[in-house]
Amino acid sequence: MGSGETRKRLYIGLMIGSLLLLLVIIAVVFILVSHPGGRLGRILLLALAALAGIFLFFLGVGILAMVVMICRSRSVPSLHQLSQMVNETLFPLTLLVGRLLGVSKERILRSYISVNNCLVKNKKFLLPGPRILILAPHCLQNSDCPHKITVDVENCKGCGKCAVGALKELAGNYHATLKVATGGTLARKYINDIRPQAVVAIACERDLSLGIHEISTLPVLGVLNIRPNGPCWNTFVNLGQVEQAVMTFYKGG
Repeated sequence: MGSGETRKRLYIGLMIGSLLLLLVIIAVVFILVSHPGGRLGRILLLALAALAGIFLFFLGVGILAMVVMICRSRSVPSLHQLSQMVNETLFPLTLLVGRLLGVSKERILRSYISVNNCLVKNKKFLLPGPRILILAPHCLQNSDCPHKITVDVENCKGCGKCAVGALKELAGNYHATLKVATGGTLARKYINDIRPQAVVAIACERDLSLGIHEISTLPVLGVLNIRPNGPCWNTFVNLGQVEQAVMTFYKGG
């Protein structure tokens, strides 16, 4: 079984663990308050139990839908929105469960990104190049470069000392828009200004997972950067992975 599959299994497994933890918590609360006085109290308790049961049922269906779509490599439109909602709901609890089990946050986030990418690819988008936004972090730029590419990426001279010039050429080949952001605030501004229909985002595990979680209304494919010099300093990216991500959305034009 490939490492990508292992990563997806990790996050799905932790989501199921989160669901079981919620079930235990609800059961404990139910037991603690299961002796209310009077008929009204019993009715309220049953109503709360029914609501909790419905909530857990939909969470379970959402997780099952994710597993089915990943295994079949095909999106189920009627279940995609539910699985997305469940993913957003359980994401913080999944991180907590993972940490309690001794799984590093970086591994969990990597698995989350892998699951997200799989679900996005299964939707089979066909978009013109101008509707695709490539978001790159400023740490890809060589630290000695004097040109301000976060203002305008066209300021890049394509000297080859970093990946920005190659990314600019790649974006041009597909008529996509390339932007370089210094952080989440500027990235969100670019998205609000450009209003793309799909995003290819390059970043570290933390920034990618937060971005995917925050802009859940847009399909985002995450590509992890390479950090031979540590985080946020002269990083690199696999250009082949970026191009594959763009091609996932691209139909030409």
